[in-house]
Amino acid sequence: MIHEVDEALRRLLREALPEGTGDVVFEAPNRDWAARRNAPTLNSYLYDIREDVARRERGAYAERGPDGVVLRRRQPPRWFRLSYLLTAWTNRPEDEHRLLSAALGTLLAHELLPPDRLPAALAALGVPLPLGVAVPPPESRSIADIWSALGGELKPSLDVVITVPFPVSPVYDVAPPVTEGAVVVRGIDGEPGDARPRRMRIRPDDGKPGNGKLSDGKPGAGKGTR
Repeated sequence: MIHEVDEALRRLLREALPEGTGDVVFEAPNRDWAARRNAPTLNSYLYDIREDVARRERGAYAERGPDGVVLRRRQPPRWFRLSYLLTAWTNRPEDEHRLLSAALGTLLAHELLPPDRLPAALAALGVPLPLGVAVPPPESRSIADIWSALGGELKPSLDVVITVPFPVSPVYDVAPPVTEGAVVVRGIDGEPGDARPRRMRIRPDDGKPGNGKLSDGKPGAGKGTR
């Protein structure tokens, strides 16, 4: 699922690049990578993955077929926040600021990942995917700490956070639906076994009682009670 989010972000950020030039990459922006870069680039480095516990749900939910019959039950998905460190790389700081400004404008125009930018796997989820830009990083992570871990120099950057659901296993298949019911009535007078059971069947087509006749439990008795 993470690589589908990468692809959706790539499609969106390409709108900020000068037409026909530049690229969007997801590599760690360390010194080795910077030395290999040879074109205007937006680097979206995924540096943090955390569950959005405020979205966690309890209990299973039902998946239904076209006729409304429950086919299976599954646990609700768990939502995760994917945090990207977005930086611009060109030969001049002024050009980097211009490119970063274009990226900021592109992202601010969307509070959700646009449906037409989603890969098939994300589009099939059928849920909105929140997109946050320049939000404060988690308290346990500072931007300076991230750059220090990468071994690079501090650069202007945008923190981009995308929240997505991840399916949870297992999935439980359900038994076939009930199509016919019966009520069994047995008297309690006399010795055990004296009273014969009587039955009333339920029509499977309309769910209404039969013609009101009660079967006495003998073979062939109660015909026409469907």
